[in-house]
Amino acid sequence: MYEKCKTRIKNDLTAILSKNRYTHVLGVAAAARELAERYGSDLDKAELAGLLHDSAKELKLSEMQQLAERSFGDQLPPEITAVGSLLHGYAAVTIAKEKYNVHDADILAAIAHHTTGALHMSVLEKIVFLADYIEKSRNFNGVQRLREMAVKNLDQAVLYGFDLTISHLLEQRKQIYVGTVRFRNSLIEYMEKCNRECR
Repeated sequence: MYEKCKTRIKNDLTAILSKNRYTHVLGVAAAARELAERYGSDLDKAELAGLLHDSAKELKLSEMQQLAERSFGDQLPPEITAVGSLLHGYAAVTIAKEKYNVHDADILAAIAHHTTGALHMSVLEKIVFLADYIEKSRNFNGVQRLREMAVKNLDQAVLYGFDLTISHLLEQRKQIYVGTVRFRNSLIEYMEKCNRECR
């Protein structure tokens, strides 16, 4: 269903992304497809979201802001709109819709939230969020453990991804987007509820 669209996206991205970024994008798309197969999500949707997740990553902040505003208006908090590393996923939503006619709500949410996370994330959102960490070109402390967790338990792996991000930001003495903490707490609450109901 999405094959022509995926081919077009790949051709376009080779022209607008750096070589390393394009390699990363292909890695995320592949990892997302593998995770989707493991956890019963749509393989093509996962791959498509993976291909598009960083399509705005190398734009200027002002361009990201303009793109994000077209899809989200003034709904995004200033903590996100002021920082390209947080904003680029939301900007990529507009690229997906306007350039590639992608309007599937789950795909768009997965693209938007692949960095920040979100409250009550869908399986596809979790898959793309996690794929962004574990794709094969990634190399950071904790990534191997995260890859091992990813094949065992999706929620546990996503939680560890949140923990790695927060720990890294603390070590760098950088600001932590408060939403990340809220989203992490929400995931813990969801996991605890699932454990209670499974007893």
